[in-house]
Amino acid sequence: MNDRYDRTIAACFTGYIVQAVVNNFTPLLFLFFQRSYGIPLSQITLLVTFNFGIQLLVDLLSVGFVDRIGYRASMIAAHVLSAAGLILLTILPELLPVPFAGVLIAVMVYAVGGGLLEVLVSPVVEACPSENKEKAMSMLHSFYCWGHAGVVFLSTLFFHAAGIGRWKILALIWALIPAGNAIAFFKVPIAPLLKDGEAGLELKELLRRKVFWILLLMMVCAGASEQAVSQWASTFAEKGLGISKTAGDLAGPMAFAILMGLSRLFYGRYGDRIHLEHFMFYSGALCILAYLAISLSPLPQIALAACAVCGLSVGIMWPGTFSKAAAALPKGGTAMFALLALGGDIGCSGGPTLVGMVSGALGENLKAGILAGVVFPAMLLAGILLCRKSGRTEE
Repeated sequence: MNDRYDRTIAACFTGYIVQAVVNNFTPLLFLFFQRSYGIPLSQITLLVTFNFGIQLLVDLLSVGFVDRIGYRASMIAAHVLSAAGLILLTILPELLPVPFAGVLIAVMVYAVGGGLLEVLVSPVVEACPSENKEKAMSMLHSFYCWGHAGVVFLSTLFFHAAGIGRWKILALIWALIPAGNAIAFFKVPIAPLLKDGEAGLELKELLRRKVFWILLLMMVCAGASEQAVSQWASTFAEKGLGISKTAGDLAGPMAFAILMGLSRLFYGRYGDRIHLEHFMFYSGALCILAYLAISLSPLPQIALAACAVCGLSVGIMWPGTFSKAAAALPKGGTAMFALLALGGDIGCSGGPTLVGMVSGALGENLKAGILAGVVFPAMLLAGILLCRKSGRTEE
């Protein structure tokens, strides 16, 4: 890595921690909001959908404005909005006559910031001079996992020590991270995504490339494979083993996040010795086995362990697909990264939704829902094979 860009890479790593904060801190407060502000559960559930919907919209709209205003201005705006949303969360619910409206506005503000980060951080890292961009990309995405695990763990410790009633203090502490990183992005060098004088593919050109549609399908499957299990891991721990919610969150989602991060960290450290396509293929095969163990094992302990193994198996899928896209379509530009992020988010929503719908249709049979979800890692494997057939470099 060029030493000039070390600070840029560090700021991008922190950017994914910021995204983890804005995505995972507020859900820890849902039940508290329900009790304190009298917000019904139906509206609390709407916050998740709203956050996700805003990020999808930003993914789509960013195709038209990021290149116009530039990556630096967009990155600073993303961090400012993330910090502002967390700060507004501590003010608006009690300032407005309807507390839910205050929470919703705060979520909207930080969701715009989170959506921008998802579109911006990967291409900024991809543009930095590096000997092995796949390693850098995998290491980058591991920081979202560490951020996710850190938010859950440190927030749980804070609530235990200081009481959940003082959550506003913690929200302001978390807001310091995006505020500080916004300042960093005023100063760090940002390399252009395309070389001087080189034009990126127009949207219509990009959409005509067969390999782009294969990569987009892979991103949808990567997001779905990840979240279809992650979102239900805590339920498995609670219902299957009969342990408390706190212990269930630690044994379920946190174990999943940590092992997913370790997978990305491993490739980020040793990726120069490992063929990316092979690593993705064998990870996809392991993911299928984990899904089958979760859904078919008669022992809840094995099912829970398989949830954690699933985190290990999906780690390379999202960053690996980004890296394959950058190699296959080097002139894809902002439009390609934005649409791939959009596909990933669609998968993150569609995976858990399919599991929930199948489970509900079969009498709340969660194992049957997970079994239906095996279609996503299976399609990802098919995408890897199709991508290889289409060729790795399509100009």
